[in-house]
Amino acid sequence: MSNYDSNKRYRWRIIIGQVVLLLACLGIIEYIVRAEIVGSLYLSKPTQVIEEIYKLFADGEIFHHLIVTLKEFAAGYLLSAFTGIATGLFLVLVPHAESFFRPFLSALLAIPKVTIIPLLMLWLGIGLSHKVAIVFLFCFFTIAFNTITGIKQTAEAHLKVARVFEASKLQTIVKVILPSAAPTIFVSLRVSAATGLVGALFGEMVASKDGLGNLLVQATSLYDTAKAFAIITVVTVVSVLIIAAIDLLEKRVVLKWKST
Repeated sequence: MSNYDSNKRYRWRIIIGQVVLLLACLGIIEYIVRAEIVGSLYLSKPTQVIEEIYKLFADGEIFHHLIVTLKEFAAGYLLSAFTGIATGLFLVLVPHAESFFRPFLSALLAIPKVTIIPLLMLWLGIGLSHKVAIVFLFCFFTIAFNTITGIKQTAEAHLKVARVFEASKLQTIVKVILPSAAPTIFVSLRVSAATGLVGALFGEMVASKDGLGNLLVQATSLYDTAKAFAIITVVTVVSVLIIAAIDLLEKRVVLKWKST
């Protein structure tokens, strides 16, 4: 049997094992709620959650809120990714910039983000800009600090080769520094994607008329546990899909850089 066939069988075994584990967990939850070991006010039956998910999509209620949340997340996340990577490059490549600015960045990082949200409401209102700012704060520092770490891990031998071939500063950044830092940067992008989505939801839960966070608050305020779990499930699936898209982008970008 070839290594390819062996690896393929191994992957299928892993997938089957994961599905079995998931179904077992859902079955246990279904049982303990039906048997009233745990009250339905605190935990909902998976079958009921599936029904609520179907209702949310069948009547179209969730689409508007989903689009609002994704719009807030995308704007804040892309802005934080661009500025975070640019900030990391600036602090490492400009002499003495990191030693000068790092204490200020560390101080800003240490501020609990939830304490700034009331101020953001005062400055920006409760519209789109408010949620974008929250997502940005949840993502920016992780991306910036990981970019700094990744750039510092660039092998000195690679930089020497660039100097030997008389590469310009821009060519050195694009062809040597960024490819070397890419794995660390993409780790931060994955982590920030999850935290950024949480930031958007948190902003909607605090002050918003739309979005999945607002829909979740409505469900919990009415003690509609099944609907609350249905919304949480949708958010989880969206988060997984976003991270999967980042993984796919990483493979394409890193493969392109390696081939270059």
